[in-house]
Amino acid sequence: MLVTTAMPTTGCTSPKSETRRLRIATGSATAVYYAVGQSLATILNRELPDVTATVLVTAASAENVELVSGGRAELGFTQADILPPESPSGSGLSAVARVYDDLLHLVTRAQGPVRRLEDLRGRRVAVGAPGSGTAVTANRLLDVADVRDGLAETLALGIDDAVAALRAGQIDAFFFSGGLPVKAVADFAAETPARFVDLGAWVEPLRKSYREVYVGRDIPTSAYGTEPVTTVAVPNYLVVASELPEQLVYDITRLLMQRRDELSAAHPAAARLNPQSAITTIPLVLHPGAVRYYQSHKP
Repeated sequence: MLVTTAMPTTGCTSPKSETRRLRIATGSATAVYYAVGQSLATILNRELPDVTATVLVTAASAENVELVSGGRAELGFTQADILPPESPSGSGLSAVARVYDDLLHLVTRAQGPVRRLEDLRGRRVAVGAPGSGTAVTANRLLDVADVRDGLAETLALGIDDAVAALRAGQIDAFFFSGGLPVKAVADFAAETPARFVDLGAWVEPLRKSYREVYVGRDIPTSAYGTEPVTTVAVPNYLVVASELPEQLVYDITRLLMQRRDELSAAHPAAARLNPQSAITTIPLVLHPGAVRYYQSHKP
């Protein structure tokens, strides 16, 4: 009699690789961080096996730093002025790249009375959502200019609510910090005559009172179809949890650089990505995976 023995199935199939979750902390759904983050998530999902990348809508920089530091996101975008002057030990943060510069917009109606920063006295002004880089930069600027105490009202509004409030006449002006062009600002300027207030005179006072991270940059006519102005700009970084594996961060950095055309199609600000400027991320140190990429791909 023929006896057959069933072979055990244990060990006959390869174990499934564990999927790595990558949550990318961005900002408002109508702002630059979100557009670039969405494009980056698409690239990572397409090109990295066993990675599932998703995008988190947040208040932006300050909240993003908290999320990555606290283990509730793996990647995030942040303005440099959100970070402490010296990289804190044990913060759990490393840098992947300097991505582009955020420009501080001070937006008002073209026919309104606000032509200079000092004209905000006695006015209602939106200074950015709590947890945003906009709120940090705008409040520092108002302090340096000695304008804050003269405001009639300060509202902590994100970009979408600020645009709606200015459109409805509920505020006289709003601040927003972002890469050019900011979609919500562009949409507002396309339907409502807008003025962008020149802030160039306040770059040096900000640098002296805080850090030399602030620089002057132009908002050209091509951005919103308005008169060109000079404003305050601050670099922003893509940051990562320090505990992420070196090879994974190497691949994230590689795709960030190799897919610049795709990222810039999502938003023109990403076209400014380049290896020469990407490595300047003071006060954060680059993640070892990012360091390995830049060292092996020197221009």
